[in-house]
Amino acid sequence: MSGKKRVVVTGMGVISPVGNSVEEFKNALIAGKSGIGPITLFDTEGFDVRIAGEVKNFNPADWIDKKDARKMARFTQFAAAAAVQALCQAALVEKTGGGAEGGEIVTGWKLRSNAERTGVVLGNGIGGFEITTESFRKLFEQGPRRMLPLTIPLMIGNEAAGNLSMIFGAKGPALTQVTACASGSDALGQALDLIRAGRADVIIAGGTEACIGPFGIGGFQMLKALSTKHNSEPEKASRPFSASRDGFVLGEGAGIMVLESEEHARARGAEILAEFAGYGASADAYHITSPDPSGAGGSRAILLALEDAALRPDDVQYYNAHGTSTELNDATETKMIKIAFGDHAQRLKISSTKSMTGHCIAGGGGIEAIACVLAIREGFFPPTINLEDPGSECDLDYVPNTVQYGSITAAASGSLGFGGHNGVVVFKKYEPSPAARDAGTEEKQP
Repeated sequence: MSGKKRVVVTGMGVISPVGNSVEEFKNALIAGKSGIGPITLFDTEGFDVRIAGEVKNFNPADWIDKKDARKMARFTQFAAAAAVQALCQAALVEKTGGGAEGGEIVTGWKLRSNAERTGVVLGNGIGGFEITTESFRKLFEQGPRRMLPLTIPLMIGNEAAGNLSMIFGAKGPALTQVTACASGSDALGQALDLIRAGRADVIIAGGTEACIGPFGIGGFQMLKALSTKHNSEPEKASRPFSASRDGFVLGEGAGIMVLESEEHARARGAEILAEFAGYGASADAYHITSPDPSGAGGSRAILLALEDAALRPDDVQYYNAHGTSTELNDATETKMIKIAFGDHAQRLKISSTKSMTGHCIAGGGGIEAIACVLAIREGFFPPTINLEDPGSECDLDYVPNTVQYGSITAAASGSLGFGGHNGVVVFKKYEPSPAARDAGTEEKQP
């Protein structure tokens, strides 16, 4: 890590099945609250799966102009709302009367950092699924002239990053990472690298997804990836590392961080929440939907992330697992944690917050990274709920059912995506570098 530019977290925002703010999300994790329930977004008659982790009580107009929101797919609305939260916490935006010069976005937010040095990197796996579904329906039932006029710009995965750059006037890199369920973690890693390389001072980064609909549920159902045994008890359906696990529960949401170089954050007197210390990525090169059962690919990503963060395995106290509640994932992930952490795996606190949120696909990497920062700052290990019967191959400490407390100086989060994508991010309790400490924290213009 010597010589690398340090990157810090100064803001966070969450839209999730268990809360639409960081505070609500934190309280839900501590309480072990499930966000899984009956699907309300569409009629599930004829489906084997009738439950999901839906975002509840969400009104995009609480965060962005309602005229803007009407031009966005649901996954973009989630990202925009979480980004507003994160930028407000970081004190990098101020409210305006709207009416940005040029373009179609009304906005209402003014960026307080150098626009050309502020970027956006978002992970998204699927894009505007509800738009795709509705436009296909209109195409086949009524013909092409009845399709939604904004079908293409609303359905494509880069819409979220593009809209965020317009809402806030961020003119640095605006990029989209697509690595399935690893997209959110990989987007954070890409942002880390951009700041270290000096290509930006500030990046709005994370993941977002909204694919709970007939197309998404139907498609995953046909893969036999989803839980089907708990429609009558949805809060018990997501049960990572349990012997009785029978598939994941589809979730939705967004987790967004404001990342900055340490010197930029300290120069403007920002509150630093944690250091984003390391990132590692690898490919299994094994199978399009199944992880490599040897655990070699995932363990390599963990070790690369630890090396990048200049940490030993036993420096990490908490690992937020991908933990999907599928038979293959949980057994393989347990194996890869053992390979990467060695003897320390037996002492490591591990949990799957997907037991509460469901699997938010690309949104999961951002949401779970925020869980790591909260764990460091608040000193708690989120539980894995519904873990009454651990699988025989799942024999580590998964913080079963109830929150635990303790000192955490480093935490990591792993994401595994269809296609064999593995992404791991590492966060540390922030300690100022000697140069930054000597420079002081006098407020300056960002």
